[in-house]
Amino acid sequence: MPGIRGLFIPGPTNVPDRVRRAMDIPMEDQRAPDLPQFTLPLLEDVKKVFKSRTGQVFLFPASGTGGWEAALTNTLSPGDKVLAARFGQFSHLWIDMCIRLGLEVDVVDVPWGEGVPADVFAARLKADRAHKIKAVLVTHNETATGVTSDVAAVRRALDEAQHPAFLFADGVSSIASIDFRMEDWRVDVAVSGSQKGFMLPPGLAILCVSQKVLAQAESAKSRRCYFDFADMARANKDGYFPYTPPTHLFRALRASIDLLFEEGLDHVFARHHRLAQGVRKAVEAWGLKLCATEPRWHSDTVSAICLPEGFDSNEFVRHAYRTYGLSLGVGLSKVAGRVFRIGHLGDLNELMVLQALSGVELTLRDQGVPFSVGSGVAAAIEHFHHTRPAQLAKAA
Repeated sequence: MPGIRGLFIPGPTNVPDRVRRAMDIPMEDQRAPDLPQFTLPLLEDVKKVFKSRTGQVFLFPASGTGGWEAALTNTLSPGDKVLAARFGQFSHLWIDMCIRLGLEVDVVDVPWGEGVPADVFAARLKADRAHKIKAVLVTHNETATGVTSDVAAVRRALDEAQHPAFLFADGVSSIASIDFRMEDWRVDVAVSGSQKGFMLPPGLAILCVSQKVLAQAESAKSRRCYFDFADMARANKDGYFPYTPPTHLFRALRASIDLLFEEGLDHVFARHHRLAQGVRKAVEAWGLKLCATEPRWHSDTVSAICLPEGFDSNEFVRHAYRTYGLSLGVGLSKVAGRVFRIGHLGDLNELMVLQALSGVELTLRDQGVPFSVGSGVAAAIEHFHHTRPAQLAKAA
């Protein structure tokens, strides 16, 4: 098929040309004497994306799943109890990992389409007077259902209960796209990945951890080797790594962070919200519903859209790909066959969003889903027109 394919899955996301060019260099010496001049400032700048002043960044060659494992094994011991909510495939997988690692999990099951129930967490934490719960897990953005949870509310629940448990956040599909305030919310471990808001190829688990966690890591009994914070911290102190690092991805990360800082993080978050609102306006105009049950759960990085009964979202996604070269996200686990997903994060603008919405309309028409042709695209155009940033409106 001629032309550029449309990539609108919620990760991997589009990689900007500047980031791709940053990787297009000869291989380099990972033990060169001047490497720390590059790596040490990079680690400090990654910390700023998490909005952390006192934390420490770790870059592991892995996916976000590796980041989850690093968070758990460096801080907890087999038999430790953790509190977590299950409301989508990725929150479920994190819970599954906890169980496999020998942790006891207090699971709060929530309907898929809702987020972390801070009130239920608050009650469980207050009832835990013996402080058996050692960590609270929050999936900040559940990619399977397009739901964003309130991390700050969970921190308040911990504080009100005067509970010492760690606060862990999965920010794989939120950090660098949705406002995340590690220092203000006193998050102890935040996990992200290179292939979403950071606009890189897959391959890096990006973590930021608190000093409290670093101190606890010395007494945690879970077995670890590759993901050991202590090994990484010792090498990172001098700008190096305990094993061969993916230096090409580090060069890409440098370019990505430069782009984020040039735009300004608050502008990045505002852009994502505005573009996501355009998608939501389109969904409403089509007469369809989001998997997220209320506006307070709406994600600014991915929308999971429910098809009417009688339509198979897996076939819908296959048709969009085969016929129009449009990649959409499939429904996962409980929502398989019922929803398709539009990823709207990373290197993205209005025209790109309209490309995705046009491709969805073509597919809706082909599949016989009842809607008014052009309605979603028109709704998004009106939204983008009326919400243009001041500088663009002035130029017009």
